[in-house]
Amino acid sequence: MNKKITFTSLILVLVTLILSGCLDFFTSNNDTITYESHPTGVSYTISYGYSVNCSGKGRYTLKYDCDLPEVLEGIVDTPFALNNDYEQKTLATFNVVYSWNISNTINKEYNLGLTTTVEAESYLVSDLNGANALTIQEIIHQYPKLVDQYTQAQSNDSITFIDPEDEAIQTISTGVINSIGKNNAFIVAKELFKWLKQQTTYHSHSDNNNVQSASFTLQCRTGDCDDLSFLYISLCRSIGIPARFIKGILIEEDIGTPHAWVEVFVGPGIGKDGWITVECAGVSGNIELEVHQNFGIEQANYLRTYMDDGSNESLNISLTGFYSIYETNRVIEAEAFVEVRNYYIVKSNQLVIDKNGNRFYK
Repeated sequence: MNKKITFTSLILVLVTLILSGCLDFFTSNNDTITYESHPTGVSYTISYGYSVNCSGKGRYTLKYDCDLPEVLEGIVDTPFALNNDYEQKTLATFNVVYSWNISNTINKEYNLGLTTTVEAESYLVSDLNGANALTIQEIIHQYPKLVDQYTQAQSNDSITFIDPEDEAIQTISTGVINSIGKNNAFIVAKELFKWLKQQTTYHSHSDNNNVQSASFTLQCRTGDCDDLSFLYISLCRSIGIPARFIKGILIEEDIGTPHAWVEVFVGPGIGKDGWITVECAGVSGNIELEVHQNFGIEQANYLRTYMDDGSNESLNISLTGFYSIYETNRVIEAEAFVEVRNYYIVKSNQLVIDKNGNRFYK
């Protein structure tokens, strides 16, 4: 199934615009850039899943795997399932889910999903120069299993969504390396990010919820968070930089909306076990600002629900949500929901970039 799970298209557009470009008010003094204060520590209670109403006559089966949430920095309480008829499973290596497989004949309403409380903080890579990163050749030599796992193409039965073997994508990535004359994985990933920001635009195609392949996004030069993430992953993978797909929810006070972003592996001396976050859906036209705010930063309002393991199975799981099987006279109405309550800003800080390319909060 190639259909994306969307809650409200309008909310998705508005929240992505707000959260991806929220820091672009800044002052510059003595070669230091200071951005406007923003939340770097938040707490909230969140519920998400599907509300399902079964009416009519006949047998039906409801299937839904609800991903358990995580944060890069902080604490997530043990989730409370909204319906007790579930089984806990692990799918595609990393992803723990509450799984429902309900078969019945009675008319009934179901809430399938979970509730939990979250305390999260922003996480950033401080050195924008990548001094502690490995070269691409060092990654290939020292982490061959990781390279095999996260530099391959990924597809479903009919479409290759992540496509590092595409000739046009390979030409762009090779050209970027040649233009900068460096092989540091962090710097190359940053330059590929700049290329993405210069050559593509974020646009939500709410009239068509199909996820675009990387090659299609490259052709049309526009896409939403999933589409741009697939293209960026393909660019990185095409030259041997491991990259993976992350899905989750963006939190803005009492609003939660589905989102997708990327992690790239640049070596164990940087980020979380060598992985750094890259937000591909920023909307600012200022490339320097995009790098400062969206490359190597995971804001406190990012809630993770899925992490790719590089396999086709993993990709298909990320594109599949609730589904049902039912007889002709049966009516199944299912609506996705996200509810955020008790949102509280624990702390706010300014993002500062000094003249040496060091980044920190104050």
